[in-house]
Amino acid sequence: MERLENKIAVITGASTGIGQASAVALAIEGAHVLALDISDQLEETVQSINDNGGKATAYRVDISDDKQVKQFSEKIAQDFGHVDVIFNNAGVDNGAGRIHEYPVEVFDKIMAVDMRGTFLVTKFLLPLMMKQGGSIINTASFSGQAADLYRSGYNAAKGGVINFTKSIAIEYGRENIRANAIAPGTIETPLVDNLAGTSDEEAGQTFRENQKWVTPLGRLGTPDEVGKLVAFLASDDSSFITGETIRIDGGVMAYTWPGEMLSDESWKNSTTVSYTHLTLPTIYSV
Repeated sequence: MERLENKIAVITGASTGIGQASAVALAIEGAHVLALDISDQLEETVQSINDNGGKATAYRVDISDDKQVKQFSEKIAQDFGHVDVIFNNAGVDNGAGRIHEYPVEVFDKIMAVDMRGTFLVTKFLLPLMMKQGGSIINTASFSGQAADLYRSGYNAAKGGVINFTKSIAIEYGRENIRANAIAPGTIETPLVDNLAGTSDEEAGQTFRENQKWVTPLGRLGTPDEVGKLVAFLASDDSSFITGETIRIDGGVMAYTWPGEMLSDESWKNSTTVSYTHLTLPTIYSV
């Protein structure tokens, strides 16, 4: 029996990257995935899941718009009556300069999607979870636990998501609702492509090489690795875990500062681990 058989799971930002891989992972575990996004790739992801034996439904929803989120929640209440899993994954990021030069509109956009969107989806769907309990998972980042240069908006939003997750955990634990955040490190996703360049571009190649030597495991993470963590947190296998932020970063934050890693060529040259895609079930063919 799959761990999420007959469960209703809502995933935001489900078109690509972590959201896509997690949608597939939850479908493999038996959940009916309600996939939200504004991207044109949403239908492709949902179709692939359905074609490969899973169950998924696509919804075009801008999670930063409270009216759209409220309308979505009303439709889900009418069509399904309850929700068992909420994965607040949708997010945007942009490096935009030092704080005194940081554009207000960039800050507002990041906060609107990453923080406000997480709040809105949680707020309007919680009543559909309170009778039977469930699991809420929020995508934060290791950038919400320590700061990045020129990314104060993203740092602030993800730090907010982490503490908001704790609020959910303490306020709804008596309804058997668990809330946990995941804090991915650098994962091979379209977001990384947009920020740093693709693996085919010189800038993107340099970025990836730098990430490989500064990461103890010697490589970037894969979306499917994060999806497996999401599936665990969504299932009863994590039934006594709530209010936590679980980092999945290949060990980057296990050290206090790079130290000799900056000058030790033997350390840098030991990052010979190639970028590895895991062997995945057929349903992962999106």
